[in-house]
Amino acid sequence: MLLDRRLVLAGGLMMTAGCTAAPALAPPEGSQTPVGRPRRVVSLNPCLDVILVEVADRAQIGGLSHYARDAYSSTIADVARTLPFTYESAEEVLALRPDLVLTERHSSLATRNALDRLNIPKALFGVPDTVAESLEQVREVARLVGHPVRGEALVRRIESALAAAAPAPGARPLSALIFMPGGFASGPGTLMDEMMRRMGLANAAKRYGLRQSMHVPLERVIADPPDILLAGEPYPGAPSWAERVMEHPALVRVAGRMQRAVFPERLLFCGGPVLIRTAAALSRARQAALRMRA
Repeated sequence: MLLDRRLVLAGGLMMTAGCTAAPALAPPEGSQTPVGRPRRVVSLNPCLDVILVEVADRAQIGGLSHYARDAYSSTIADVARTLPFTYESAEEVLALRPDLVLTERHSSLATRNALDRLNIPKALFGVPDTVAESLEQVREVARLVGHPVRGEALVRRIESALAAAAPAPGARPLSALIFMPGGFASGPGTLMDEMMRRMGLANAAKRYGLRQSMHVPLERVIADPPDILLAGEPYPGAPSWAERVMEHPALVRVAGRMQRAVFPERLLFCGGPVLIRTAAALSRARQAALRMRA
């Protein structure tokens, strides 16, 4: 099913699930840093993929997750299609002869156990729930692949982009709701929730009573519409639940009170360099809503 596919892609919805992350200043759980700069790094997670391609030498990248090749779901599909990939099985990973594997807590336990048995160094990352934790993850990946200066440069790029996209201090926030696959929305305490707040958007999921990422009934949206409703781009084949909601005739009743905007699903799941595009998309949606009200 489409929802199952995207939940897996997100490793539990990295930006949205509110999972407990590893402490921001601690090394990744289960890290086994190889001696010297690793020559072949394999990533098993799409959100680690996007960091790896930014901070590693191309020759260092032994393989990425197969999700990275999907243009609908990934911000690095063009690059990923030129690199080896795996479906995360132990056999595929071992065939790439890595001397460092980047994994996440939702990565295959069987594969991680096989790496341990063969003494192949790995770094097990948590899910960042804040911008600060996401930036620390960038730094840690860069350190592990032997390019800490590139990590710091990428962090500065992200911070600059977030600052440029943020509204002026004191600007009144607009309420917004981001529909994810299956009609879920990000609750408080998630990376997406923080990104919305930084871009001048008040997460309507909070006033709907969500304490975590949960399903939001359409009736609730119609009864108490946010200023902005964001949902993904049309997906090839059968439309997702969120797409069907955006076309629901009942929304016509609140069309004058709610601005609809596209928020590509490739921006839903990951932090790191993806935050640059996330900030820009949220800022554009806010500015469009303000123009509609003018």
